[in-house]
Amino acid sequence: MNGWQRCGEEVLASLDRQEAAILRGLVGQVLDMLEARAAEAPEDELAELTGIQVGSSQAPDDPILGRLLPDFHRLDDDAPAKADQDSAAALRSLHEPGLLRSKSLVAETVLSTCPPEGGDVVLSLAQAEAWLSAINDVRLALGTALDVTEDMPDELPEDDPRSSHLGVYHWLTWVQESLVSAVLT
Repeated sequence: MNGWQRCGEEVLASLDRQEAAILRGLVGQVLDMLEARAAEAPEDELAELTGIQVGSSQAPDDPILGRLLPDFHRLDDDAPAKADQDSAAALRSLHEPGLLRSKSLVAETVLSTCPPEGGDVVLSLAQAEAWLSAINDVRLALGTALDVTEDMPDELPEDDPRSSHLGVYHWLTWVQESLVSAVLT
């Protein structure tokens, strides 16, 4: 990939087969995690009557999902009050389904516009924004899995099992930065 370029109201790039496979694979994994979380939502008999879908009131146990679906109300780590815990649970229950839906939609946009065998990618500006969001989700997931911090060096020793994956993380960062620049041009 040589980077994204804007041409009028479209954003263009070309991915080779391996780049497309990596991107599609990672976006697909994030989508699978989001869909599994959505499937865990409790059934609500009133949802059909009210049109308000509710989700889980509990934060995900998985640290990757926890990063993708953060609390909507920050609790005091030392001694969260019962009212704060109830507020956090209620906000999660109300807002998580919408967040899951929007994250799933952007992932589906990437999967539908990224050619499986590589090749040219032509995106509308709305699709480019979906790609930015989906790539950000993949970077958050991968960064959490690799325990990426600001202090982490750009390269890890070859014997570190995270070494090759860190290269993918950096590539995704570059893809995202290139796409942001093209969209803002």
